[in-house]
Amino acid sequence: MRKRRIFTFVLMPRADNARFSEPAPRPQLPASMTTAYRLAASTGTHKGDREYQQDQVALIAHPRFHGCVLGVVADGMGGRSGGRKAADQVMLTAQQLFDRYSPETDDAPALLDNLAREAHLVIRLTAVAAEQEPHSTFAAFLINPRGDCHWAHCGDSRIYHFRHGRMLLRTRDHSYVQVLVDRGEISEAEASIHPRSNVLVGCLGMERDPPIATHCISQLQPGDVLLACTDGLWHYFSPAELAETLATLSPREASEFLIQKARTRAKGSGDNLSLIVVKIGLPEQPAAAAPTFVNG
Repeated sequence: MRKRRIFTFVLMPRADNARFSEPAPRPQLPASMTTAYRLAASTGTHKGDREYQQDQVALIAHPRFHGCVLGVVADGMGGRSGGRKAADQVMLTAQQLFDRYSPETDDAPALLDNLAREAHLVIRLTAVAAEQEPHSTFAAFLINPRGDCHWAHCGDSRIYHFRHGRMLLRTRDHSYVQVLVDRGEISEAEASIHPRSNVLVGCLGMERDPPIATHCISQLQPGDVLLACTDGLWHYFSPAELAETLATLSPREASEFLIQKARTRAKGSGDNLSLIVVKIGLPEQPAAAAPTFVNG
């Protein structure tokens, strides 16, 4: 079972009880994209083989601006109460700031940066009352009514951007093995089985300021898929497998399939896992059979 550890120094030159939901009604995309398309979305979470759930996931439709959506995943660490409280704080901060956000006047990257930094500060302030030092990863994306999408992350929870069955980009983990990959010392495949793949070099709640990486998709297009997920899910899949699944299945079907497949591949030692799938496509698309992976 993978248990996370955190480095607080700078490295020099890291479905039995599953829950699913689909936001309703699904918002149509703004006219700037094309009113014939809509956002189809689903979330899923499972405690894996852990005794308790420390992941949190939320997909929030803006209360005032149609077509404005915020997706957030957080993977808490720090004992039964500490990790869950840290992840809960990320969600509470996200809801509060998003309620006040206006896509007409406010800056989306600034909102996401403030979300991460405010949650980090509160997690640090509540550390004294927790069982252990609470920490949390953070990955969030915001889709504006104009069709632009912004994301931010800290830790090893990820956001992927796929288009027509091909991965265009994913976030880079704040982890020890990612540092090794960036240096060219190991490959991505080797990183997934490295004995220190669970070591983080950045997350919310650490002693120093957290690293917060951002990205902007200037215009989402039909055929685009966003996947935000914790390491308990992405650890068991290659980008090609994720791309095939998300291109083939509806968001709800993909969420169920990926959680079930991750549980099978974990072989009784799985971590908490959570995901958000947002797919831009035609209003009605026929469902297809689940993909078959050669390695089970």
